[in-house]
Amino acid sequence: MENTKTAQLTDKEIRTWAAITHIAAFSFLVLPFGNIFGPLSIWIIKREHSPFIDFHGKQEVNFQISLTLYVFIAGILIFFLVGIPLLVLVFLLGFIIPIVAAVKSLNGEYYYPPMTIQFIK
Repeated sequence: MENTKTAQLTDKEIRTWAAITHIAAFSFLVLPFGNIFGPLSIWIIKREHSPFIDFHGKQEVNFQISLTLYVFIAGILIFFLVGIPLLVLVFLLGFIIPIVAAVKSLNGEYYYPPMTIQFIK
């Protein structure tokens, strides 16, 4: 029996796992901070299988951590009324960017999400 860590993935499987890493961000709909823990778990499990999965996992985790930080900042700015439009913008980006990134990864492209702070390099 072959060890799963050293099992070779096809190019299609690699691109699919990279896309799943991005789509896992929607687990925030079911779990608190699922937007971070979903992509983080997949990235930790699959990062050694391919540099492409490793790249997309890091990008998604960094984007979701950045997004969470922006939500907290916008939440504080609600007291100054500018936080409401910022919160709407952050939520829109939180839905759109993971979908765009998943499509890009399925196409085999490297994608850097906008407004991402590189916490994990």
